Amino acid sequence: MSLMVLAALFLCGLAFAVTVFSVTDLVVLVVFTIGAAVCVEGSRRLETQRHAGSSRDLLGAWWFPVVLLLPPVYAFLIPIPIYLLNQRRIRQTLMYRRVFNMVSVGLFGFLISVVWHWLISGDLMEGLRGSGEVSQWLATLPGLLVAFAGCAVFTLLNTLAVALAIRISMRGKRKLPPLWDRESLMVDAVEISMGIVVAILCNISLFLVPIALPPILLLQRSLLYQQLQNAARTDPKTGLLNAPTWEQEASIEIARARAARNRSAVLIIDIDHFKRVNDTHGHLFGDQVLMGVATTISHHLRQSDLLGRFGGEEFVVLLPGSDVNEAWHAAERLRVEVGCMEIAVEKVKVTVTVSVGLAVVGEHGNDLVELLTAADLALYRAKETGRNRVCLPDGRDDGEAPEPREGRGTPAVPERPQGIADA
Repeated sequence: MSLMVLAALFLCGLAFAVTVFSVTDLVVLVVFTIGAAVCVEGSRRLETQRHAGSSRDLLGAWWFPVVLLLPPVYAFLIPIPIYLLNQRRIRQTLMYRRVFNMVSVGLFGFLISVVWHWLISGDLMEGLRGSGEVSQWLATLPGLLVAFAGCAVFTLLNTLAVALAIRISMRGKRKLPPLWDRESLMVDAVEISMGIVVAILCNISLFLVPIALPPILLLQRSLLYQQLQNAARTDPKTGLLNAPTWEQEASIEIARARAARNRSAVLIIDIDHFKRVNDTHGHLFGDQVLMGVATTISHHLRQSDLLGRFGGEEFVVLLPGSDVNEAWHAAERLRVEVGCMEIAVEKVKVTVTVSVGLAVVGEHGNDLVELLTAADLALYRAKETGRNRVCLPDGRDDGEAPEPREGRGTPAVPERPQGIADA
């Protein structure tokens, strides 16, 4: 981050030295800033809690025109009031993150603006100062294509920079969502298109810019509504499916398995002595433990498996197509991997273990309610027989337990295999 800030300050100073400021350019900057501020205010009541990862909005519809129409130095200026307004009116976060976002948007916007003006004028110094021939170039098809490509490159660079910063700050504590999916690509394309539309309207007349405000607000509200729907499906602390959503999707999968006469298994995973963790290290550290366990479990599941947080320190997993032996080995693998996990608190390494209850379709129940009841009974047996183990409801030993792995979080070599415990 420090290198980006230094580079931004150097380039901003260089651009200030060669730019000829005009009242017209400043008025245009103010108009675009007001448009972005209206969009920020319009999203206040719909803003949702975000998880780690990059998020999409439509504010680029207001700073893309700055990149295309104004001298490059203005690309450094417009993110400042917008992110400060976000910090004050939408969601307060660590200030260094806001600064990084400002620097990232300003730096990459400046570079794209320099290249854009350079291509128009054919001279690098003119590119730094800003070419006066933007109006003619933006009115041509090649100019529009180059403008769209430049905005797309800006979006790519900014998203990669933010994702890299998040990955460094998280240090592998949590699985990050993908940078792009079908929906995010569509949002990026809409954002770029609206930015170019605003630039064209401003190119014709500054008084036409307010025409673009209602459709941008409508598109942004649609985007935030989708975020609300996603937030209603997920647990705010771990990012996993919440209990109602998991139950709904698991019921569909179990009904499908029953119709096709396939097997599926349900696991209930409970963190052992979690209250002791909270009482000893505090609830904030307890939240880190929850995220760490959620990440570890999700990293060792198949793509088809369904993972959710059931509440408190309990997680639930649906394993489609798994019989008793396959599900037991999967549960045992998760138990061992969580036991090997370490979380640091004040330079002290803390480990946790989990107990797992297991139930299989056709053997322990025929619908989700019966399976959850059976798995919960098995979890109770795991707790009663020593914790840090996998149990079935009926106490049968359904296979040879693997050799216990050495390492933190796993029990010492027991007198009998710690697989499926007997009642």
